[in-house]
Amino acid sequence: MTTQTAGEATPLKLTDLRPKMQLQGKIKKIELFGAFVDVGAERDGLLHISQLRRERTNRVEDVVTLGQEVTVWVRKVDVGTGRIDLTMVEPLKLDWDELKTGMVVKGKVTKLERFGVSVDIGAERPAFIHVRELSTDRVSEPGEVVKPAQEVEAKVILVDRKKRKIDLSLKAMEDFTPEDDEPDVKPMSAMEAALRSAMSTSRDAVGDRERSKKSKAARSELEDAFERTRQQHIAKKN
Repeated sequence: MTTQTAGEATPLKLTDLRPKMQLQGKIKKIELFGAFVDVGAERDGLLHISQLRRERTNRVEDVVTLGQEVTVWVRKVDVGTGRIDLTMVEPLKLDWDELKTGMVVKGKVTKLERFGVSVDIGAERPAFIHVRELSTDRVSEPGEVVKPAQEVEAKVILVDRKKRKIDLSLKAMEDFTPEDDEPDVKPMSAMEAALRSAMSTSRDAVGDRERSKKSKAARSELEDAFERTRQQHIAKKN
């Protein structure tokens, strides 16, 4: 994760800032609605009172003080107005609009249940791997495949934003390789290689014969033309 310390020699440009970017800053000014933070950018960022912590905050001074060093994350940047919105609440690793079916994610097993396991992938809700998606082999109970706190890599097979549901599959990963998108190319056997070589040689030989025939025909036509020209020249002299 990219970090930036307030007060560095070269100020950060607004165009360099990205959502979820982590910054180090200093509380520069406190207002009723929030605080302004110097994060070493062209403009100070706004830390709204609702973004000071997850719990409800009545007074900004209950959380931060003037001159305090803070860790913040970029929420939004408006280059046109020069506004930088910040938060002290660490953002989710994966937002709902970033989750796509087919993508591969990493997470930690948080709970084993009868029908599957819950996995923390850094989203708003834990993802779930049904027992039938744990392996291509028959699994009686999840503990046969994974353990609590185990790090796993799985493929997303369902994203339901309305029901806040994320389903994963370990089984899908057993057939997954980085070369999946590449066409299968089988190596040639010794016989196939010999046959291909013979065919290539045969085509070359035929090509050579055809070229030889054309060359002879061209020479014959040239000699005939030369002879006709010579005869015409002799006839003119006589």
